[in-house]
Formats: sequence, structure tokens, C-alpha cells
Amino acid sequence: MAGVAVEDALELWASSLREVKRRIRPLFSQERVAVSAGLFLDGLFGPERRKTGWMRAEAAGDPGPWRQQAILGRGRWGADALRDLVRDYALETLADQDAVLVLDETGFLKQGRASCGVARQYTGSAGKITNCQIGVFAAYVSRHGHAFIDRALYLPKAWTDDPARLAAARVPPEITFATKPRLALAMIERASAAKVPFTWVAADSVYGVGEIEAALRRAGKGYVLGVNSSHPFNAWGDKPLVAGTAEEIAKALPASAWVRLSAGDGTKGPRLYDWAYLELADLEAAEYDDSRSGLWTRGLLVRRSIADGELAYFTTWCPAGTGIAVLVKVEGHRWAIEDGFETAKNELGLDHNETRSWHGWHRHISLVMLAFAMLAVIRHYTNAPTPPKIPIRLARRHQTSSAGRSRNSAVLSCGLPNGRSSPPTSSPGRSGDAPTRPPHNTHI
Repeated sequence: MAGVAVEDALELWASSLREVKRRIRPLFSQERVAVSAGLFLDGLFGPERRKTGWMRAEAAGDPGPWRQQAILGRGRWGADALRDLVRDYALETLADQDAVLVLDETGFLKQGRASCGVARQYTGSAGKITNCQIGVFAAYVSRHGHAFIDRALYLPKAWTDDPARLAAARVPPEITFATKPRLALAMIERASAAKVPFTWVAADSVYGVGEIEAALRRAGKGYVLGVNSSHPFNAWGDKPLVAGTAEEIAKALPASAWVRLSAGDGTKGPRLYDWAYLELADLEAAEYDDSRSGLWTRGLLVRRSIADGELAYFTTWCPAGTGIAVLVKVEGHRWAIEDGFETAKNELGLDHNETRSWHGWHRHISLVMLAFAMLAVIRHYTNAPTPPKIPIRLARRHQTSSAGRSRNSAVLSCGLPNGRSSPPTSSPGRSGDAPTRPPHNTHI
């Protein structure tokens, strides 16, 4: 632990868990449902490798998974209200004006065709086309840490063109087909409407499209967005003449155009690559929004692997005079969302959702986002060079059944250096435990 006594870390853990349970209480009309939601969170933090309904029920002392399932399916509460609560809770600790909003997607492998949004589609999680759901996410990344603040389930056209299938999965009638970039754009708009402080947006090539670029320019946000090798670029104005595809431009660059920089620290040290940056045009911000002023630069950023020379390309937009090191740092923030996916899946059961409905998916994901945000808050305080006293809002002492529980794996994860969250996969005495009940395949 980074300068934090174990007793203080455990108290911070217990008080944080009490606090998030207090915050979600107004979402539920009945106390018993709120209690079940709290027990659901307890189950996510438990040492079990699989966060199934049976596993969570066992941790809660229930005879079966029905109360856990009811939280996701039969209960009446708004997953979007929880999403907004998670965002506001995370920002209380992580907010920073120079933060980066990172957009990405992840896959959830599924069998059958009944789970909402499931289809044969490509997912980077498996590296191939397979039967899965795709979730689009927004992560807030700042010098204080990172957390998920938004999510959406992608529905392929095979779903949105099939009213009977939509009805069976209880998809709200107002939901229509939306591309992944359109889902991401809605997240940017929600973050802006909620006055989330961020200066940059970073994303891979799925989201480096004109619609998102135009929206960010109007909003006065800088960006580093991936594009494919055939994406056209050209310079104009007083910039050196450049025209062609991203790949053509990159391969014509002289050796002097490249500089070796780190995109951030990884588990094995700095993530070093060779980078090149070309300024293509200087434009007035007022061209996109009359209320803004100042000169902004459109550019092309190229990343080259030291190991094999593989190239990656990014379209950029930033205040004039922004150096390449800043853009590289922004692009490097994308690793935070990958770290988030890994931790949330391996430790919090992000991909252990057993529901089939639209509401079930969004409720499960939102509860996991809350658990991840809580870990991010704890990690921030435990990793501080001079750890402050436990915030007053987290120090309330309530007599609850969870107050004295210690989730050692989660506590340890909060104190690891470099913002990593990779706690042990099991707790003493639980390694290799098998479920005490047979698998339960009831879906919601």
C-alpha cells in the first residue's frame, strides 16, 4: 500500500462501500430491493472467480439466485439514473479540467440468440467474428485515476429490423438502430450536457469519423482519434504541402521526422514508440462556433512500433502550438480503458451477466461500473504521496451488515502502483473452490 496503513485502507474500503450503498438507496422504491442491490455489490467484490447469480446468492446467504436476478430483471428502477450517479460519484474525486474522455467497445461472448443484441460480429475481445454482444463505453481518465462513466449496448440491424425480437428482449420502443460512432457521440453529448470537465477525446479507428470530429470541434474539445491507413489527409494554408492517404504520407516521411516518446507507463515500464506529427492547417475556432475564438490546428499523428514497424494513424485537433508530446500523452490514455475492461471483467464480473433483456444488461453493467468507480476512488486516496484523511463523506459510520467485511483482493488492488488494478485471483482458503450448487441457467 502506498503509504497507507492496512487498518486505514480497510476503513476506507468499508466506509466507501457504505457510502455508495447510501447513494443508490433513492433509486429503489422499496427498502428490501435496495438491500438486495447492496448485496449484489457485495457479491461483485467477493473473491469468487465467476460472479454468477448462484455465486452472488451464496455470498449473500440466500438459498437461491432469485433475489439477485430480480434486481436485474423484475425490479423497477432506472439503469440510466444509476449511470448518472456513477458519473457524478466518480467525478467528485477524479475530475480534472485536462482529463481525457476515452471511447471504446468490448465484446461479451454469448451462446444462442436470445440475449439482447447478440449476433455473429467482430469483437477485439476474441480477435475474431463470433457470437457476442458489443458494449460501447466512455471512460473518464485524469491524473487522479480513471472510471467508466457511460455505456450503451449496440444493437445490430438484425435486431432493430425485427420487432418481435426487440419486444421479447424488452427493448424500449424509442430505441432504433445506431452505429457505434453514433452511440459514442451520444455519450460525448451527455458528458457535455452534464458539464463533465474534460479537454480531450481519444478513441480508436472505429470512432475516427467525420461526425464525431465535427461535434468535437463545435464543442471546443481537442481530440486524437484513430483512422485507418486509407484515410485521406491534405494540408493547406501556410503548412507544407501534404496530400494522400495516411499510409502514403507516413511512408514518405524522412527519418528526421520521427521521435521516440513514451505513451505512458505500462506493467513493463514506459510504452515507447516512434512518433511523427504533421500540422496540416490552422483554423479559427469561430468557424465551428461563433462563441469561441483562437487558432486551432488540424493534424496527422503517426505511431510506429519499435518491435515490428507497424503503423497506426490518428487525426488530431488541438490549440495551435500544442506539441507532439501532449498529443502522444492523450493517445496513451486509451490504455486506461483497456485496463478498465480487463479489471472489470476479471475481478468484478463485467462479462458475467446472465440476463437476456435490455434492462438486465444495462443494470448489470451499471452496477459493475459503480463497483469499479468505488475502487478508483479508493485507489486515488491510497496511492496519494501523502494520503489525506478519509473524506468526511466516506467516513460515516453506519451499523450495516457489510461494515465489517473486508474484501482483501479489492483492497489490495487499490494500492497497486501505476494505477493498475490486478488483485490476486483468489483469497486464502478459497483458491479453486467449486460452486456448492449446480449451475443455474434461468435467464431474465
